[in-house]
Amino acid sequence: MSEVRNVIIVGSGPAGYTAATYNARAKLDPLIFAGPEPGGQLTLTTDVENYPGFPTGVMGPDLMEAMRQQAERFGAEVVWDAVTRVDFSKRPFSLFVGEKEYQSHAVIISTGASAQMLGLESERKLMGHGVSTCAVCDGAFYRDKDVLVVGGGDTAMEDATFLTRFANKVEVVHRREELRASRIMQERARKAEKLSFVWNSVVEEVHDPSKNNVTGVTLKNVKTGELTEKAIDGLFVAIGHKPNTAIFKDWLEMDEVGYLKLKSRTMTNIEGVFAAGDVADFYYRQAITAAGSGCQAGIDAERWLESEE
Repeated sequence: MSEVRNVIIVGSGPAGYTAATYNARAKLDPLIFAGPEPGGQLTLTTDVENYPGFPTGVMGPDLMEAMRQQAERFGAEVVWDAVTRVDFSKRPFSLFVGEKEYQSHAVIISTGASAQMLGLESERKLMGHGVSTCAVCDGAFYRDKDVLVVGGGDTAMEDATFLTRFANKVEVVHRREELRASRIMQERARKAEKLSFVWNSVVEEVHDPSKNNVTGVTLKNVKTGELTEKAIDGLFVAIGHKPNTAIFKDWLEMDEVGYLKLKSRTMTNIEGVFAAGDVADFYYRQAITAAGSGCQAGIDAERWLESEE
């Protein structure tokens, strides 16, 4: 076991790196665990056009690399490991990577939420090249193009309706004959021009990884088994997000999906444990809001540590 740290940050997306920058500038020498997906969802994104300060856009991986370098410039330490379990029963808190124990007076959790995917190899290969999980982030790239949205819940209806502002045609593919979305979201989607539905169907394949771009999909009717080829320019997967909170389930309060509940600003139900970014935000899920909450968590942790001295 190494020395007791002032702050350990679990997760290295916009929230984690921003918190680390604030804590490092406050001379708290934060330790960041990069986790299984260093940089978070933005590393799966190509052009980011809605992050302030980049008038011509920025590549997602480049933005995350810049954030990491900024945090390290002020003294943050990045460890390229994933925390496997925690013990928040007493202070200092204990975090483990396998059998190796780390201790900290304060903890900031910024492990994010992972978009649930269809599980296709072609989908994985084309992520960021025509396959997206964020209509708000990427919708403007599909002006006057044909796109497909997969899902039947509120997120899918919201994404599909939003995409009609840009796309030439939006089709929603759903495996059932009726939607799971709330009535008001269904009504909005059904009234939207340029939006139609493909019922009882699933995406079997996304084309074309060999061209490094989405050109179409193969759809399968779940009732008849019939396969249909459909030419599209973009595929938006909107079947939900899963917060990365499994290792905290015995300690921290969560909602029914697994998002962390905040009690006072960014503090969780355990004093000294804070949360930032998509791990506690199921509504906005944007890089800028994650970074903003990382700033808040960093300041909250710093001021809490001062009050404990």
